[in-house]
Amino acid sequence: MIDYLIVGSGLAGISFAELALRSDKSILVLDNNSQNSSKIAGGLYNPVILKRFSEVWQAQEQLVLMNEFYTFLEEKLKCKIDFKTPILRKFFSVEEQNNWFAASDKLALAPFLSTQLIFKKYVGIDSPYGYGEVLQTGYVDTALLLNKYRDYLKQNNLFQEESFDYDALQVESDCIHYKDIKARHIIFAEGFGMHANPYFKHLPLDGTKGELFIIKAPELDLDVIVNTSVFILPLGNDLFKVGATYNWKNKTDLPTEEGKIELIERIKEIIMCNFEIVEHFAGVRPTVKDRRPLVGTHQNYKSIHILNGLGTRGVMLGPAMAKALLDNIENKIPLNAAIDINRFLPKGQQ
Repeated sequence: MIDYLIVGSGLAGISFAELALRSDKSILVLDNNSQNSSKIAGGLYNPVILKRFSEVWQAQEQLVLMNEFYTFLEEKLKCKIDFKTPILRKFFSVEEQNNWFAASDKLALAPFLSTQLIFKKYVGIDSPYGYGEVLQTGYVDTALLLNKYRDYLKQNNLFQEESFDYDALQVESDCIHYKDIKARHIIFAEGFGMHANPYFKHLPLDGTKGELFIIKAPELDLDVIVNTSVFILPLGNDLFKVGATYNWKNKTDLPTEEGKIELIERIKEIIMCNFEIVEHFAGVRPTVKDRRPLVGTHQNYKSIHILNGLGTRGVMLGPAMAKALLDNIENKIPLNAAIDINRFLPKGQQ
């Protein structure tokens, strides 16, 4: 009998797998590669919601865990995946500058917002009002991370590529059986695929489609991430990742003409040089209406658990939420009520 059968190998699934292995737990990961939101994600980590100049929930705690987690994985996988890169918020008016300074005076935001405005001239961008610099930012190459981690799992016979058959799951009081696998616990980390899961499909997972580009812009000279209505992330060799759109109606992972037009318009609001679209891709983020993850144990089956709903901040949330679930299962440490799926139970049952 193994300790954990993990369904899904996006950011949520590999975060839990890695922390379980570090705790000397035995695991097996199943995935059919049907969910690609983690792989195509921008991968940015940013402790500030720049649209409203407000702090990301539990940002400091998440950053500490995240930094340790990806540093460890870089050594383990022998590749560079975490790129510490400044994020600059381009200002469009004096009013936006003033709002930035007002936000930087707030205790929770002070560690993350530089009070020194930046007026560096980046070739290809017109920015008469300058930029504000967000601190403790960067991006994770999520596609490389997931591919390398799956390779590691496969090399150690810890991965099976298959679609999960819910009808084949048998639940006992202290374990689960799945085909020829017996495990103490099963962790569902399926992303938007949760809608097919009979144990958790009642939860309010509201997928949000995002579309991104890789563009080539030889005239654009940029060594930082610029963030306004979209982000522009330099990849080297005149290539930039640009995104992302938010579509709450379309739940497919196919690029659309509508998304393409929207991204082109937003790029033209920021850069003043020619660019060519090299690649256009899309994915459905697993988002929740209250903007908190879905973490916890099934009300009736104590061996069945969920780790989902990381939304647009999977890079930051993944390690922290995986740790919270593992600590809850193994050490009975209560989950924060804000992430516990029990928040969706009728009041008398919470």
